[in-house]
Amino acid sequence: MKNFLGIFVMLVEMFLLSGCSSQKLVQGVPIRDNFEGSKLSNLWEADKIIPTDLKLQNAIFRNGHAALQITLHTNDKFAAGRNGSKDIERAELTEADWLFYRQGEKYAQTFSLFLPDDFPIVKTRLVLAQWKQDCPDGHTCDDDSPVLAIRYESGTLYITKKTSEHQTTLWRSTEEFRNRWLNFKFITRFDTSVVGCIVGYLNDSCIVDYTGPTAYKEGDPNGYPASGIFYFKMGLYRDVMSDPMTIYIDDYSKEFLEGKCPCNTKISTGK
Repeated sequence: MKNFLGIFVMLVEMFLLSGCSSQKLVQGVPIRDNFEGSKLSNLWEADKIIPTDLKLQNAIFRNGHAALQITLHTNDKFAAGRNGSKDIERAELTEADWLFYRQGEKYAQTFSLFLPDDFPIVKTRLVLAQWKQDCPDGHTCDDDSPVLAIRYESGTLYITKKTSEHQTTLWRSTEEFRNRWLNFKFITRFDTSVVGCIVGYLNDSCIVDYTGPTAYKEGDPNGYPASGIFYFKMGLYRDVMSDPMTIYIDDYSKEFLEGKCPCNTKISTGK
């Protein structure tokens, strides 16, 4: 009997850790990850990072006792360029599929990033966080650019939107962003119409307040479907280069916001 109970408990733990339970975002109830455990939680997929690039450490953190460290080396998770673009390499975490955004729904999200003082300042494509429109089976989507992204290039921090042929810069700054925590908060509604919105905060200052299309339309040459699904990644995504890069991540949360309330809804940070 004792052995049976032990096996039963082990199976339940495996089931919960696998993310196979019927988890979902509930209105007004944020899910959180402060990266305090000994391994990644089931909020994340790690198929876009090699295991040695990822470390849960307690030397640099924003809150609690630990944070996630990601270090990208040249040719880690290499991918050839598409449509004439440069080859890329990456070390990124992707939200688990039960956290994916659905078109027309509104979400609040927070996360904190830390670039150490020796982080390379280089003139190359570098994406720290990105929201992408999913290209499902049966569709051919020619442009794999994120609809929303945080970029850091030549010492400039950018937030960009792309839902058509042209990319738009929603905000940029040439401040010194290294050696301090960058605490981001976003409220987003990905939609092809005017009800789409992106509201972004950095360290409690509103830096983006955009209303309008935030998704590719059906029939767009890029081939995305009418009812979109969107997913979030963060870490390091860049053109291939020789220098390693390290970033730290802490205080992630996500919350589903129901209804058609204004886009400046307050985010429940719990802090």
